[in-house]
Amino acid sequence: MNSSSTNVDSENPNLENSKPITRLFLAKQPKGACIDVWWLYDDGGLTLLLPYLIRSNPQWNGCKLRVFALANKQSELDIEQRNMATLLSKFRIDFSSVTLITDILKPPKEELKTEFHNLIEKYLQRDDEQENDGKVFPITKDDLEQFKEKNNRNIRLRELLLQHSKDSRLIVMTLPMPRKDTCPPSLYMAWLDTLTRDMPPIMLMRGNQTNVLTFYS
Repeated sequence: MNSSSTNVDSENPNLENSKPITRLFLAKQPKGACIDVWWLYDDGGLTLLLPYLIRSNPQWNGCKLRVFALANKQSELDIEQRNMATLLSKFRIDFSSVTLITDILKPPKEELKTEFHNLIEKYLQRDDEQENDGKVFPITKDDLEQFKEKNNRNIRLRELLLQHSKDSRLIVMTLPMPRKDTCPPSLYMAWLDTLTRDMPPIMLMRGNQTNVLTFYS
């Protein structure tokens, strides 16, 4: 008699019929796989707390936690890196590495800038178009000028994500937040698309600066 077998995780009998992204979170992660934390702003520690809690799950407890943050001064990079490592230790965050990004303001690659322009092109309001010509949430030339620095920053951030985190199992990143009623929704969504497109699963989050981590001195 021929016997057949089905590859179903014994701890997760519903794994086979789940969607690919669900299977990733339910499956046991390879030992040494990486969860990358991009802690870009001080949000009270929520961006650090969530990956810490994820690693407490048996399916993820073999993963390494890598932390990326922005450096203030290139000349004091070593000091800032040691300070960040000390801070994480006092928060009892078990991390494998700390990387401080010093060149976030470096101009992004031209091909990535072209990708971004192609992404927003259908929302651009031409000189001969009126505001109510049918485009939903149009982006004006004034908008592009006003948010030029943030556009370049998010494009550059994509470049860094591709460089450092393309092969990680999960990315946890501080959510960029525009000022209310100033940034066109289509431009803001283009930022999020730029940061997440063709990447590993990304959790974007932003705390309200209320401390959620306990500091041990």
